[in-house]
Formats: sequence, C-alpha cells, structure tokens
Amino acid sequence: MIEAQQFIHAASQRGIDFYAGVPCSYLTPFINQVITSPDIQYVGAANEGDAVAIGAGAELGGRRAVVMFQNSGLGNAVSPLTSLNYVFRIPVLVITTLRGEPGGAPDEPQHELMGEITTRLLEEMQIPWEYFPAEEAEVKPALDRALAHMDAERRPYALVMRKGTVKPSPLRADFPTKPIVAAEPSVVDATSKRRDMLNAIQSSATEKDVLIATTGYTGRELYGCSDRPNQLYMVGSMGCASSLGMGLALASPRHRVIVIDGDGAALMRLGAMTSIGYERPANLIHILLDNSVHESTGAQPTVSKSVDFCSIASACGYENVIRTADPMQLGATLSGETRKLTFIHAPVIPGIDGELERPIIRPVQVAERLRQFLSEVE
Repeated sequence: MIEAQQFIHAASQRGIDFYAGVPCSYLTPFINQVITSPDIQYVGAANEGDAVAIGAGAELGGRRAVVMFQNSGLGNAVSPLTSLNYVFRIPVLVITTLRGEPGGAPDEPQHELMGEITTRLLEEMQIPWEYFPAEEAEVKPALDRALAHMDAERRPYALVMRKGTVKPSPLRADFPTKPIVAAEPSVVDATSKRRDMLNAIQSSATEKDVLIATTGYTGRELYGCSDRPNQLYMVGSMGCASSLGMGLALASPRHRVIVIDGDGAALMRLGAMTSIGYERPANLIHILLDNSVHESTGAQPTVSKSVDFCSIASACGYENVIRTADPMQLGATLSGETRKLTFIHAPVIPGIDGELERPIIRPVQVAERLRQFLSEVE
C-alpha cells in the first residue's frame, strides 16, 4: 500500500500535472490528493469518455495527462480510446480500478463481468497495462515504463488499481460554487447552410485560434472550405469535441479554442457542458450548428427541436450565450473580443452542396501539425 502523494509527486517530477476523471471508491484517497494538490489541475468529468477526451485535449496542448475512473465506466471510454486517442496517436495515462476482481474482495453484482474482462478489454484496445504500484519502490519504475511507451508509440498506457492499493486520505478542499446567468429566451429560424457558417468561422478566426470540428459532415465540410494547420477534424468519438476543446483550452490559455459542434453530437454527451460550464475557460467558444438531423448517417431527426440549448448552456455556467442564424453576425461575434466562456447556438438548414470530399490527410498528421502550430505560435 502506498501514500497517494508518493505517486503524485513522482508523476509531477515527470511532467504529469493534469488529471481528469470520474470518482470510484477505490480511487477515493488518490483522487482526493489530486484535488487538493496545489500544483495539479484536476477536471471532474461528467462521464468516463469525456474524461478521456479532456485529457486528450490537454495532451495536444502540451501537458501530460492522467485520466482515471472505475472499470465499470471503461466501456464508456472505449469510443474515444479507440477512435480518438488511437487514431490521432494521443497518449494519456489511464488509471482504471478493478472492481469485481476475480478471486478478490466481494463486490456488487454489477461489477462481476467487467471485473473478469477489464484487462482483456485493455488488451483488445491495444493498450498495454500493469497493476497500479502497491509499494513505493514500484512507483517510479511503473511511471517510467508508462511514459516510455507513451512517448515511443504516442498511445495510451494503463495502470489497473486493485482495492486497498492506496492508503486512505480525506478530501481537504471545497469546490467553489459559481453562479449561473439565465439566458434570454428567443427563437431563431435557420436561414443558412452549415457551409455558410463554416466560411464565416474560418474568415473570422485569428492566426492564433484553433478550430475543432465535430465528427461527420462538419469536419469534412470544414476541410472542404479550406484545410489549415490550426484545424482538427474529429473522427469517431462522437460527442467528444467539446471535451477535447476544453482540455486544449485549459492547457493552452493563450490560444482561443473554437469548437464547432453538432446537435446530434452534443446531445450524445450533453453532460460535457456541465464540466465546461464549471471550469469556464475564458478562451473557449462552443458553437453548436443545429440542423436537427443526424445528417452524415442519413438525416434521421434528432430531438433538438424540443431542446433549448441556450438555456442549458446558461444553466451549466456558460457566461456568454448567443443564438444567431446569421453568418455575418456569427463572424462579427468571433471577430470581437471574447474574454469569457461563450456558447453560440446557430440553427442551420440541412443539406450539402454537391459531393463532400473526405480529408486526404491522416488523423495522426492532423494532430502532429496542430501540435507544431501550437508550439510555433507560442
């Protein structure tokens, strides 16, 4: 059994200072120490997949990241681990607990199957793993092995935490409350297509801005407007664009991060907005292009027509909330000074003009050139 601070200190010495996660009773002493450590940034995620995306965004911004959660939530993290981190080669250190360990302490029935398959699931995802160090002498070698793999392969590594690995540690920190600002209710009808909005976003973005486009037609259409090194086109990991953007915004405060989301993707991981609204990175602009359909999979309807996204954003803590269907107004907003967390709901008309090309640049190349862009601008 180790002290949580022994691992955290050794990790900090190796440049790991960003953590995102979802609590588990096995993780309690460890996560308590992370939260209370003054030199560590911790982001509480709404779910495990969001934690992975947040950590991935932080890594793109130049910070080594840990993502941690209960193994019952490992299934929630499969999508970003396999279609975001694997494809873009974004390494994060995964700490997952081992509830329901075969032959271990008695546990709740819902952990039985996941306890049996946790390590096999990691192996199927091609994520090397070892048990979380239970002795102080094991901490540094475990971290060195993890970081060596992450640096060489640019892919995740996992530490599997058994029950009783870390000594108890109480939580000695209060989470500050942050008052919300109610949005003015309004209704705006769509008058423009997505490409009109994307063109307005591109033309209004500054040379230091980063654009992250959600999965599907949005990313492909942004690429078709103009391919640029400051743009990232999400593939898979649907709904994770905003979490990725938050992680990047927190890690790169000198850059304005513009997330271009879609209604279907946002609804899939709506809880991500709660974490974003709490953290409130002033350099993040979350744009929701809402055409009320899953357009890239056949234009099946979403439920967005019955959802007031602006009220949700305000209730989650977004400080600046705007609704517009006018590309010129959208462009003017982006051209102005935005010094607070901003949400823009932009209704658009479904449909694309002609054939929509697919990016010929591979995701790993997109990630690498974005890292290069960030380092050069810095």
